[in-house]
Amino acid sequence: MRERGQGSVEWIGLVAVVCLTMVGLAAAGVRAPGAGLARALASRMLCAAALADGCGDEPTLIATYGDEIGRLVRRHMPTVLLEKDSRALPVDFRRCRATACGDGTPRGLVRLTDEGDHVTAFVHVVDCRDGPGAESAPGEDIALPHAAPDCSGPRAGHLYIQYWLYYADSATLRGVPVAEHEGYHHDDWESVQIRVAGDGSVDERASSHHGYNYAQSLANAGSDLGFDPLREAAEAVGARPHDGWGPETHALYVSGGSHAGNASGSLGDVDRIVPGRRVHLVPLEPVAAAEGDAYRFVVSPPWRKRVWRDPEATGTN
Repeated sequence: MRERGQGSVEWIGLVAVVCLTMVGLAAAGVRAPGAGLARALASRMLCAAALADGCGDEPTLIATYGDEIGRLVRRHMPTVLLEKDSRALPVDFRRCRATACGDGTPRGLVRLTDEGDHVTAFVHVVDCRDGPGAESAPGEDIALPHAAPDCSGPRAGHLYIQYWLYYADSATLRGVPVAEHEGYHHDDWESVQIRVAGDGSVDERASSHHGYNYAQSLANAGSDLGFDPLREAAEAVGARPHDGWGPETHALYVSGGSHAGNASGSLGDVDRIVPGRRVHLVPLEPVAAAEGDAYRFVVSPPWRKRVWRDPEATGTN
């Protein structure tokens, strides 16, 4: 028994040395055949040996995006602050597409729905740090999972992290007599997006109806309506930040009913909080590529939206 125990300790030590060596080589930029697989195995073995930073979704993120981006994805997921009197939570659409499983407690700290499903955000990364890419050709269908990202112009040099939140439905006018059904539809995809610049500065914006906003304001009307001339006029006079981007707040304020988001808001309007570290993160690229066409949504899913390929797109379609 003592020999088996010692062997276990020695084995864990050997696994730790091998795994840490793999991770160290990856972090140093050393490229070797099967590096992606090595990272995945290293992360999972370290997690099993209780030596990794955490045993949640970080190993999957690192296996998908590499060590550096995987950790950035985990670090930049903002805290989700939900408006008073709302019940809906963002969930994994592969498990839940109804309010019965997607609703949660009306107040306090939250990480699970009433049915025990995890609060979930899907992740899409657009890495433009290697320089400009090709611009979209006229008539080109850019809203495809396999389409190359547009890293041209002002996008070059930036890393974009998109967090996509799925809600079972949207009810903009919920509670409004007679009119409430007019603002209702099944399936609701919203997002909060992070832009990491080459100089290390980080910006944030959130989807809100037909555009992207930073803070609640009447100046967002053009963005909310998808009316570009009105949005551009508000930006020209400094009434709202350009294309909805502003300094990262590490927060996502979610309106009840419509689930429209802002990066800056008032805690006085919040009843429920989901800490960013408690949100389950799922890489969306492999899901979209392998299973995307198997699902049908009332609204376009992320991989069919322009912003999937063009991270500076101003519309949410």
